[in-house]
Amino acid sequence: MTDHNGTTVTHRRYIPHGHAHYGGNLVDGAYGLGLFGDVATELCILTDGDEGLFASYADVQFKAPVKAGDVVEATATVVRTGRRSRTVEFTLMVVCRADPERGDSSAVVLDVPIIATTATGTVVVP
Repeated sequence: MTDHNGTTVTHRRYIPHGHAHYGGNLVDGAYGLGLFGDVATELCILTDGDEGLFASYADVQFKAPVKAGDVVEATATVVRTGRRSRTVEFTLMVVCRADPERGDSSAVVLDVPIIATTATGTVVVP
């Protein structure tokens, strides 16, 4: 059995305004969980040559809002390697944010990224 602890995958994505679900251009929390599924899939391919299966979340915390116009980074890191399972820590960080007060298409790169969502999950591979 190969130890994959510390293996990390990160995806960066712009959130279009069409994904706003609530007032204030807020995006629902499920959007970030979908991104976690995407990085978990690549992580399984990287470590085990298979897309794997997302089995469960042990913990999900929504720490800050995600808004349309944000650029986010979803990161998955293996923290425990079992025979067929991998425990993975996930983080969704806002790295850029729209700045409509400066103009309709204005945005800023955040000096300090905002941790929006964290989770721990388990994936299973063949």
